[in-house]
Amino acid sequence: MTVENTSSSAGSVSSRPNPASTTPGMSRRDFLAGGAGALAAPLLLGCSDAPTQPAANPRLTAQPDSPTVTPSVGLSELGLGFGRDGLLYVPESYSPDTAAPLFVGLHGAGGNADNWQSYPDRAEARGMIFLAPDSRFSTWDLVLGGYGPDVVFLDRALQHTFERVRVDPSRIALGGFSDGASYALSLGVSNGDLFTHLVGYSPGFFVAVNPIIGQPKVYVSHGTQDSVLPVTQSRDDIVPRFRDLGYDVTFEEFDGDHEVPAVISESALDWSFGTA
Repeated sequence: MTVENTSSSAGSVSSRPNPASTTPGMSRRDFLAGGAGALAAPLLLGCSDAPTQPAANPRLTAQPDSPTVTPSVGLSELGLGFGRDGLLYVPESYSPDTAAPLFVGLHGAGGNADNWQSYPDRAEARGMIFLAPDSRFSTWDLVLGGYGPDVVFLDRALQHTFERVRVDPSRIALGGFSDGASYALSLGVSNGDLFTHLVGYSPGFFVAVNPIIGQPKVYVSHGTQDSVLPVTQSRDDIVPRFRDLGYDVTFEEFDGDHEVPAVISESALDWSFGTA
């Protein structure tokens, strides 16, 4: 499934096999109606429930540093995993003399990094580094029982990125769609010394696991007609709990289903890094 319903697409820049991918503009509901979605439906439909016993260590160790490897400009595979890996986009305008903002995007259940089809173009337009890792399994480990292999792989992907590009430590956003949104919000609060902004596109839950470090700013969007994860998940639970914990939260509802319209992507990136 793609993360947004928009004609702006950069999906053609990657040739990675993606058995769970769908056509641009397809929502999670449409994906579930297809063959691959039918196989994954029991997992996907249960993802609005927060894990009851999140376990293991949510801490990431990678930190921005002086790059030591010349990066490949444009879109490249991470080369860190077999089958399920991830993508890194470095804009043509990148210069090692200037620290760039970084947006880390986490796909929804059943997807992979290719689902962020319009984000390489957005990164190019904004001079932004874009990192999109694949989960180790069909969705993120917290949903499957607790932090573990995805934290390890995300740490490796971040270290890979920091070795290649100069990242501005004051502008690092962790974002995601659907299950990826739930994961970004939950993991992000334990890594507020790394991530300055957290972006949740149509999340299903938020679980705070100790340690809670820092207070990154939080942006949440949700479609009022969402037929997969109801807007009330964000409106009545996730956003109020963040605010009760003292976080600065921006919440945007839009007239739509389980999707990320182009205007929401632009709004979230403007909020994270300022206008292009």
